[in-house]
Amino acid sequence: MTNNEILISGAGIAGTALAYWLRKRGFAVTIVERAPEPRPGGQTVDLRGAGRTVIERMGLMDRAKALTVDQRGLALVDRAGRVTARVPADSFGGEGIVSEIEILRGDLAHLLYEATLPDTEYLFDDTITGIDQETDPDAVLVTFERAAPRRFALVVGADGTHSVVRALAFGPERDHTHPLGLYTAWFTAFEEDLDLDGWYLMHNAPGGLVASARPGRLPGEIKAGFSFRSEPLSYDRRDAAAQKEIVARRFAAAGWETPRLLRAMRTAPDFFLDSMAQVRLDSWSRGRVALLGDAGYCATPLTGLGTSLALVGAYVLAGELAAAGGAHAPAFRRYDTVMRPYVTQAQELPPGGAAGYAPSGRLGIRLRDFSMRSMTRWPMRNLMAAQFAKAGDIALPEYDPAPARPAGATAER
Repeated sequence: MTNNEILISGAGIAGTALAYWLRKRGFAVTIVERAPEPRPGGQTVDLRGAGRTVIERMGLMDRAKALTVDQRGLALVDRAGRVTARVPADSFGGEGIVSEIEILRGDLAHLLYEATLPDTEYLFDDTITGIDQETDPDAVLVTFERAAPRRFALVVGADGTHSVVRALAFGPERDHTHPLGLYTAWFTAFEEDLDLDGWYLMHNAPGGLVASARPGRLPGEIKAGFSFRSEPLSYDRRDAAAQKEIVARRFAAAGWETPRLLRAMRTAPDFFLDSMAQVRLDSWSRGRVALLGDAGYCATPLTGLGTSLALVGAYVLAGELAAAGGAHAPAFRRYDTVMRPYVTQAQELPPGGAAGYAPSGRLGIRLRDFSMRSMTRWPMRNLMAAQFAKAGDIALPEYDPAPARPAGATAER
């Protein structure tokens, strides 16, 4: 081992973006990923604000735009499919509810993955089982489910809301996650005769139910979703069939195109169900272990800022490690100082929060329709513009692109 070796858990957007910037600055990087290969597909994510700036500094913006999903904007529909409100994609300078640059999560992660090759080592189909910072004060001893134990200078958890690294180094998930009382299921369907006309369609039904369908990148491809407000549910996260039953019961009488979407859900290979929860910690580092993206500061999809937080956090963390010559303690402090105000603002939910997104009663649904129709007009426009502007509300440092130090140099504890 040379002591500039860094292990990243998670090959999603945050992990691959961090690997890119670390390699640019002279660090040796290994990524461990539970999936057997880069995860394909997924729902669309927004490139907005400072997240766009990071992609531009990577020189990947043209390739990212080539992967953009063509969407006209967001439209609310009633149970009969009649449009009750629209917000075009070019509203708010192209950085509104639906951004002008929307990319499937898997496409963006794969773009970043390719940008890390061939200089990044990947351990697919594996996960971390232990983190030991006591045996060797100058390294982290990591054990894996499959691979042999190894020592690394640093470990970064970029492994999502249910982070393994966070659980091992910071404590139980319940101590750091704050549920919103909202569950969401996402999956891919192919329904060629369901004409979305390029719009992201969303239907609210009484009981805090939200059904949605948005265009994918392939002909007939639909990215569908079911969200519902609920008290905490107990279910096996590995039992997709049981989870589908939970969703099917909730939406059995929701109207609109939900019967068709429920049928498609039954055979969807990429279905997943999860609660929406924010992750909040007083510190994103413990010794030689740090957290990045959703693992450290998930804002939830309600904010539309998760991708920006992942990209910006990766850029800042790598930049501060390089600026500190690999000395983790001052680098982690600076990472927190630069990112904390940005994260705090990003985690502020839009007006109404979960209740505004998924109203319980018919009156609430009518008020949601009205607010959406008013969104591009004063005074609602000013309120929403402030929410969307958070994506760019950080002055990104200009880090020295030179390598942090030669391999094998001694890092300050």
